[in-house]
Amino acid sequence: MKRYTDSDIPEVLFRIGDLADSENLPCYLVGGYVRDMLMKRACTDIDIMVVGDPVSFAKRVRNGLNGRNFVLFERFRTAQFEITDSIAGSLKIEIVGARKESYNPDSRKPITETGTLEDDLSRRDFTINALAVSLNALDRGTLIDRYGGLDDLEQGILRTPLEAEQTFSDDPLRMMRAARFAAQLGFRPEPDMVAAMSAMHERIRIVSRERISQEFFKIMLSPTPSTGLKLLHETGILGDILPEVTAMAGIEQVDGLGHKDTLYHTFQVVDNVARYSDKLWLRVSALLHDIAKPATKRFTPATGWTFHGHEAVGIRIVSKIFKSMRWPLEPLDYVQKMVRLHHRPIPLSKEEITDSAIRRLMFDAGEDLDDLMSLCRADVTSKNPRKVMRIMKNFGNVEEKIAEVAEKDLLARWRPPVDGADIMRTLGLSEGKMVGIIKSRMENAVIDGVIPYDRDAALAYIRQVYDELQGSGRS
Repeated sequence: MKRYTDSDIPEVLFRIGDLADSENLPCYLVGGYVRDMLMKRACTDIDIMVVGDPVSFAKRVRNGLNGRNFVLFERFRTAQFEITDSIAGSLKIEIVGARKESYNPDSRKPITETGTLEDDLSRRDFTINALAVSLNALDRGTLIDRYGGLDDLEQGILRTPLEAEQTFSDDPLRMMRAARFAAQLGFRPEPDMVAAMSAMHERIRIVSRERISQEFFKIMLSPTPSTGLKLLHETGILGDILPEVTAMAGIEQVDGLGHKDTLYHTFQVVDNVARYSDKLWLRVSALLHDIAKPATKRFTPATGWTFHGHEAVGIRIVSKIFKSMRWPLEPLDYVQKMVRLHHRPIPLSKEEITDSAIRRLMFDAGEDLDDLMSLCRADVTSKNPRKVMRIMKNFGNVEEKIAEVAEKDLLARWRPPVDGADIMRTLGLSEGKMVGIIKSRMENAVIDGVIPYDRDAALAYIRQVYDELQGSGRS
């Protein structure tokens, strides 16, 4: 049996084992830390399981190892804190008791009971997470593998310790975790497990939106999000949590003319973005950029399939998704902006590019212009390499023009040459609708090239606009 030493495991963790021995508590490293150690992946989140009272033991470990930021979860019999090791650095420790855990058919909250090592490992989600390493002196460093997790780890297989139906019934969120580990680690889900996910997909609805979203974001942040998204879609789970996304699936034919499958195109766009950006909300924007195509799809014999206005309709659907999924509202404006503008650079890449068109794009995109251009590049999924090369060259021309205009009139980070306070001071106005109208007219004049990006020119222009408005008021 393989044994691990302090060359594999931080010595401070064996000191926790010494404290457990002083209380006659069986003590084990479990879960993701053991998996990542075997895969030689960095991990600073450490789960330690004791067969006994974890709360009093956690307090003793905290005191003995100068733990900080101690948080206790009495209901779940767990405690979290941080310790610092001279070699491993800062480590986040969670101490749990061996337990049995299950869900009632209509409950979102688990029923937790004290259990044995066998109980605890068997209730884990996948065999690769059902591995343990003893920290007690008697068998220190010994790997415990009751369910063939080591073989599954070596072969890249994702499998549940017990029957998949039982594992997923105990906690339906594990179905999404299967998609997450497939996307994160590149593991192959075992066929019987996938069949169980398909048969039980509706059970995901009893899980809170907050927990679902947490797993969903981890899928979106994985190296190849499409691996997890496709598994969720093919098992029906994606339709339970994001029906607006699955509505993009399929190809409709009329008079022999079909359109591409928007959903699988979207999955490819998400992967394209993931290759060069780890920004969560840019990846979410990629997933939702064509979200309104099903609602705006039309066919006419003269033009074929069209999706007119899908950008405008899309921002309303995005808002609905954010609310239903209980996502944070702070990134909503950003995602809506990406959805609203994702087609804007495309016409510019096909025609003679004017300074005013570039200024308008720069103004509307603001500081998110680079992300918008990245999304547009990712949106090119043609299998024709010549077509891709031509489109990318055209996007390069747009980006060169952006750099040229930015250098010429300092619009890279748009700030109007005069602000509302300048307008009120110059014209003797108090805050109100008139100031907003004049400011908007001035900004558009700069963007459209009517006046240069210059403070004196802008001040002269606002006086002119004010005189015009005053004249129209008198007449």
